[in-house]
Amino acid sequence: MPNLGTPELLVILVIVVLIFGVNKIPQLGKGLGEGIRNFKSSLKAGQDEPPKKDDKA
Repeated sequence: MPNLGTPELLVILVIVVLIFGVNKIPQLGKGLGEGIRNFKSSLKAGQDEPPKKDDKA
């Protein structure tokens, strides 16, 4: 995995601002946060369910 330092992160941030604009960044962050939250909740829901048994035998 690449080791990202401060200069690399600044370059990535500048590229994101140039592509999406300053006004879209909060919306992107909100969407990303909601996606991560939904993913975590679905993982928790899957762990709460008991394992299914196969009745094919």
